[in-house]
Order: sequence, then structure tokens, then C-alpha cells
Amino acid sequence: MQEQLILFISGGGSNARQIIHYFKDNERVKVVGVLSSKPNLDMEAFCNDQGLPFFNLLGKEFAYYLQICHDLNVNWVVLAGFLKKLPSEFITAYPNQIINIHPSLLPNYGGAGMYGQHVHRAVSAANEPFSGISIHLVNEEFDKGKLLFQHGVALPSNCTAHEVEQKVRALELQFFAKDLDAYISAVK
Repeated sequence: MQEQLILFISGGGSNARQIIHYFKDNERVKVVGVLSSKPNLDMEAFCNDQGLPFFNLLGKEFAYYLQICHDLNVNWVVLAGFLKKLPSEFITAYPNQIINIHPSLLPNYGGAGMYGQHVHRAVSAANEPFSGISIHLVNEEFDKGKLLFQHGVALPSNCTAHEVEQKVRALELQFFAKDLDAYISAVK
């Protein structure tokens, strides 16, 4: 049976695009839609070109998110740059089937308010020798779910937040889709 995967985004959707391309002809895993917490005309057009439904859920309650997931027979929820905290009712509906990517090597620089540029600025300010990505299951606490994969990258001394972001983004695009495939294949 093919696994049905839905992508939740809040930003530009670069990770979502990579995942959609990666799974386009996959017989085991299929992306069935993209839900965005805000308008994203570029991603909506991309989804239309790919034959995927796109949902702009600005101002919608999580019951609506859950209904879409049920309607699309979703098995897996992937947070690909999604910035809203999922309520416990949603997490309970998909136990151990919600996967998030975080732009640091957790447990460092995780938790409420630590996303995107906030993380990269903190890594830069601390003059960290490494940063990277963490792919983990989602539970009720920010960035505390079971760690599935981590990929690190060395940082030069006095690395700017922009430089950290570029290095971390490259890791996201290189590994996120592959790691999703590996994990979903291993558990199913």
C-alpha cells in the first residue's frame, strides 16, 4: 500500500518543492497535498503544475487541517518549515507520524521561538563550530520528539547568520527527502 504524505509549510516552500520532486514517481510514498499557514502564490502555482491540491489556511482552526488530512487519507504529516504549534488533538490523531525538520543540531537552539533566522543568528552569535539539521518526530513539546536523523556542517570562525543559513539550507535540500524516504520505508 502506498503511503500518503502531506506537507505543511509557512514559508517559501523550498523544502516542500524538493520533497515533491523526490517522491514524484515513487511507488511507496506519494505526496497528496500542501497546506500553508499563509498565502503563497508561487507555491500554489507550483502545486497546480504538479497536480497537487494546495490549501491556504490563513486564519483557519486546526480542525480544518485535520479534516483535510482525513479527506486525503493521509498517513504522514511532514512539517517542512511550518511555524505553528500543533495542538495535542492533532498529534494524537497522527501518533509517531508527524515529522519535522529543525535548522540546528538539537537539542541546541530548539524550543519555542527558535526557528529560521532566530536559530541562525543564535548559532552565529555563539560562534559555534558546527550547525546542521535535525529531523525528528513531533510531540507536544517544541523540538523534543524522537530524533530520527541529524546532519552537521562545519562553520568558519565568525560565520554570519546568512552564511549559517546557506550551509543549513544546503543540508535540508540534500537530506530531508532522502531521510523521509528511509524512515517511512523502515517503519512500514
